[in-house]
Amino acid sequence: MTQQFDDAIVGAGIMGLAHAYALAKRGRRVIVFERNAQAMGASVRNFGMLWPVGQPAGVPFQTALQSRAIWLRLLDESGLWHERTGSLHLAYHELEAAVLREFIAEAPHTGYECVWLDAAQITEQSPVINPKKLLGGLWSSTEICIDPREVVAGLPTWLHKAYGVQFQFNSAVINYYHPIVWAGGQQWRTDHLYVCSGEDFQTLYPEAFAASGLYRVKLQMMRSQPFGDTLRIGPMLAAGLTLCHYKNFQDCPSLPALRERFENEMPDYVRYGIHIMASQHARGEITIGDSHEYNASISPFDKEEINDLILAYLSTFLMIPNLQILQRWNGVYAAHTDELCWTNRPAPGATIIASPSGRGMTMSFGIAERIVAANLGEH
Repeated sequence: MTQQFDDAIVGAGIMGLAHAYALAKRGRRVIVFERNAQAMGASVRNFGMLWPVGQPAGVPFQTALQSRAIWLRLLDESGLWHERTGSLHLAYHELEAAVLREFIAEAPHTGYECVWLDAAQITEQSPVINPKKLLGGLWSSTEICIDPREVVAGLPTWLHKAYGVQFQFNSAVINYYHPIVWAGGQQWRTDHLYVCSGEDFQTLYPEAFAASGLYRVKLQMMRSQPFGDTLRIGPMLAAGLTLCHYKNFQDCPSLPALRERFENEMPDYVRYGIHIMASQHARGEITIGDSHEYNASISPFDKEEINDLILAYLSTFLMIPNLQILQRWNGVYAAHTDELCWTNRPAPGATIIASPSGRGMTMSFGIAERIVAANLGEH
């Protein structure tokens, strides 16, 4: 007998899990299909940063705040580790300080809760920040650190226990013709299929993906040895290069001059799309990254030159004694030039939700809430 569900989801990464939660909490019968024994893509290959401050003002920022509120509820209910660390953007150059001050000046009008801290105030928050030539920085209290490995592994168990969500691992969906799903050599019935397949553009609805404008982005990252409680970096950290990466800073008047400075003085960082951030999880490991290579430039082989550049820049603002890199990896995610999150309805009963340009941890639960509400006719 073919099993019947209200909704089926392709992919147990964070976008798929967010849709499973949004649907199941409404009382719907949900099944999630994952081609691997556990999600292994971009959802576990990131900093674990819930990063509202990095989202552009308006709908993206409001969606990030909505996602943050949902995250806090389910993290509290599930018991998964998280820490309300907040974040610091550090300034070691007058142009970096100018961009941050301009952003802070507009914050009351755009909704961001952030303030300028001087160098002494910053080093009080984090004893490992390099005080030499530090001018100050932007403090935001909204950011939350999670461990993506634990979250992606733990949420399926909790969703099944709390809401009855069914999971079929090692089961790739190869076709959907409403209402039949073909997966893992079996057939299933479902009213709606949500395709949250990350950067897999070929398995389902390749013609829709081909016309989408989506592209792939590869990043390189690293993780240190665990420090336990002997060394804590405090807030999640970012430095000057990050100001040219996140679009929330794009309207700051001093940003073009800062970008030009980096292009002239640090061309290799610009060429590889490197900006440096750091987060620390419960075991004390420090996650460090990252770089950005696109489409044809993507190779399965990492560039040690990129890792060297990342560590060299990290050492300018973070003083970690006896830092050892125990893990190196790359990740690939889907991105879109214009859309917060590209969606498409390629066939009756099917909705594609593409990963939101490397912002999945921050945005997925807010995006899922809006897509599910729209599909169910709630607004």
